[in-house]
Amino acid sequence: MRLLPRVLSAALVCFGALSGQAAQAAHTQARLVLAAEAARPGDTVLAGVHLRMDPRWHTYWRNAGASAAPTKIEWQLPAGVTAGEIQWPVPEKLPADDLTAYIYENDVVLLVPLKLAPDVPPGALELKAKVSWIECEALCVPGDATVRATLTVGTDTKPSKDAGLISEWQKKLPQSGAGLSARAWWEKAATGDTRPLILEWSSTAAAAEADFYPDAGEQFEVNPITQKVPAESGRLRLRAQVKKLQGDWPQHVSGLLIQKSGAQRLAYDVNLPVEASGPSLAAAPPLGRTLLKLLYAFLGGLILNVMPCVLPVIALKILGFVAQAKDEPRQIRRLGLIYGLGVVVSFLVMAALVIGVKAAGRQAGWGMQFGNPQFVVLLTVLV
Repeated sequence: MRLLPRVLSAALVCFGALSGQAAQAAHTQARLVLAAEAARPGDTVLAGVHLRMDPRWHTYWRNAGASAAPTKIEWQLPAGVTAGEIQWPVPEKLPADDLTAYIYENDVVLLVPLKLAPDVPPGALELKAKVSWIECEALCVPGDATVRATLTVGTDTKPSKDAGLISEWQKKLPQSGAGLSARAWWEKAATGDTRPLILEWSSTAAAAEADFYPDAGEQFEVNPITQKVPAESGRLRLRAQVKKLQGDWPQHVSGLLIQKSGAQRLAYDVNLPVEASGPSLAAAPPLGRTLLKLLYAFLGGLILNVMPCVLPVIALKILGFVAQAKDEPRQIRRLGLIYGLGVVVSFLVMAALVIGVKAAGRQAGWGMQFGNPQFVVLLTVLV
């Protein structure tokens, strides 16, 4: 399923290059920036392809998702200069129905280290690269541009005017996951061509949300919708569904481990061996703890019944009890059971709605509807 979108995206890029219209019609502008305007032989200079997108347009991460393709850089460098791998800043996750993408909005700098050979001759070097990308809003179109910059090789190193920009985007790179004690293992046997994978890593801070941005694979794909599951104190644990496309089940899985707490988001780049099995999920809480929670819930209900807004209703309840005193006990019990069952079912329906929304990859929680102006107006009219 991943192959067709990639073929289509590649065809779009080729068509744009052949037609010569993509650069003029693009909604993304590209330029080549350098951390230094002068460097010495043997130095490594950090370069960056700076992409600036029009409002509401975006380009893609190294794993674009199911519907597009990542940005490509084809270097044309003079002798004595070699380019390293692209260093990708942490992207944003864009859920769109069943097609999740990992994107950059507004702008992004894709960083690439350029290594100068020890014997590179002094003088001005022209650095050139052809950059191609897919840019999307409601529709997707290809874009490409040839970018250039000049680096002077001499006896001194001098920062460029874009050194600050590159430094800012270095801070947006994912951290190394080497110190996380991260693990990955199969939770259980496969069901057809799908198998649940557990990812676990250490965390010194409590995280309200956790996620995994997987790298693309030719033989398998990791479902972008993950589920946070219970773990030991100081650990985070996720469940992700892996779909096998061909061959054997993967022996390694790589990508970004994401954890969020408020406005803070941390990302760790990992490449983990997949173990055959691992520790079981955290056990259910002891019975005593469950009973204590039920007691707190009961006390909370009692407190709610002495709130000022509820006091007028208490008199109505008492009058209702008096009116039912002459009824048959069986009828009273039946009505009470029906009423209680209605309350329980109503809350179960609301809980199912929240669980369904979260399972679809959306943000949901109790009271989320009161953030919707239309709902508040409707509730005001009804009341």
